[in-house]
Amino acid sequence: MKNLGIIYHSAHGHTARFASHVAKGACSVSNVTVSEISVTNIDTPEILTGFDGLILGSPTYLGGVSAPFKAFMDSTGGLWRKQSLRGRLAGGFTVSSLPSGDKLSTLTSMFIFSMQHGMMWIGNPFLPGTLDGENPEQAINRLGSWTGAMAQAKHGTPPEQAFVQGDLLGAELFGRNFAQALGGHCPQRQAA
Repeated sequence: MKNLGIIYHSAHGHTARFASHVAKGACSVSNVTVSEISVTNIDTPEILTGFDGLILGSPTYLGGVSAPFKAFMDSTGGLWRKQSLRGRLAGGFTVSSLPSGDKLSTLTSMFIFSMQHGMMWIGNPFLPGTLDGENPEQAINRLGSWTGAMAQAKHGTPPEQAFVQGDLLGAELFGRNFAQALGGHCPQRQAA
């Protein structure tokens, strides 16, 4: 079994909801155990050493990760010094209320953080469904990100109503792809 940690911060519940869909996709792969952990519940960064892979998640605030997520990242200096996370897989996702919202800078921050720890980054391999004329609300990767998963949450809307279906499906596919890369095996599909 491989252990996957989904480490995230969510101030208003939107990033947590997206994280749960990433976890749902990862859980669909056998041989992978998934733990969802808010950075506000992490007492010591050493918990990260118990995972074979880490998916990082943060809302994008003012073009970067949230302050609690940045504080979590900064708390891992001792792990960095020992290179305790070297060789693990890493990936990331972010949510903001605007179509761009400078989400790429948030994913880039997570990428650099992971590289400094010696981790190997898994991006988002899915082409935007809109390229095939799919309705943008149903299309996966509609925001066109290959660095990691991105989603737009409707501003001022409760988390359970904030996302279009394509963003949530994209989160599940992102989690599934990561879990497969981690070494899990996809359950056999039955022919229709």
